[in-house]
Amino acid sequence: MMLMMSKPDNNNSTSNSGARDADPAISPRHAARLNSQSNHCFVCGPSNPIGLGVNFDIKNDVCVARFTPKPEHMGYDNVTHGGIIFSLLDDVMANWIWLRGDRCFTGKAEIRYRSELPVGTPVRLEGRCLKRRGRLAQMEGKVIREADNVVVAEATAAFMLAVE
Repeated sequence: MMLMMSKPDNNNSTSNSGARDADPAISPRHAARLNSQSNHCFVCGPSNPIGLGVNFDIKNDVCVARFTPKPEHMGYDNVTHGGIIFSLLDDVMANWIWLRGDRCFTGKAEIRYRSELPVGTPVRLEGRCLKRRGRLAQMEGKVIREADNVVVAEATAAFMLAVE
């Protein structure tokens, strides 16, 4: 995935623009592009009419967001589709890099599904950098149920920073 920007608050957000301005880890230029109408990202793009509407932020060196899956995100029997869950994980990891001012793309990713995610269940997304060397960033992402802090899915990934 090539990460370009993020999406405004559609009840899947963690913060407001004031919090973004106050965090020195966030690139002001990239923060402004997060809510740009030119952003068509499926997970976070405000210009994507069928997107997920996730709004990412950085808190204590962790990329965070919230999301509640809807019926249109269902795979079967009221369970959120695994592709939606992986998309959330991919973006929370990529946005950790993007919000610091770098463009990136997913080079390799591994996901582990630990529990089903019923539609309508609020989750917290967390993305962290495990190691960064040159153009390579080793990342970790988690989808965590808000009600009981159970990890629904987790991923590790190698992201390549784009050459500007």
